[in-house]
Amino acid sequence: MRAPVYPTTSEPHLTTAPPASVPSPCVSVCHMDAHSGWCEGCLRTIDEIAEWSVLDDRAKRAVWKLLPQRRLQFELSRRVLGAGEPGAEGG
Repeated sequence: MRAPVYPTTSEPHLTTAPPASVPSPCVSVCHMDAHSGWCEGCLRTIDEIAEWSVLDDRAKRAVWKLLPQRRLQFELSRRVLGAGEPGAEGG
């Protein structure tokens, strides 16, 4: 019978998961708003969406940092343009 083999410090631990990368803000509502140029679901530009898989985590966090302000701007422009929530009177 062979003796068990234990990982050394130079070997990767198989039970250790790689660090999680920054998740995509996609919410599966993929429709580009012509006025803002942002996706109506995640509020990214078409370039940010297309490049997401190759951006490093720092760049992804920079995009995430822009989204709250974009949400405010997007909601305001929808109200001004009369395109509020479905069923809402007057936008």
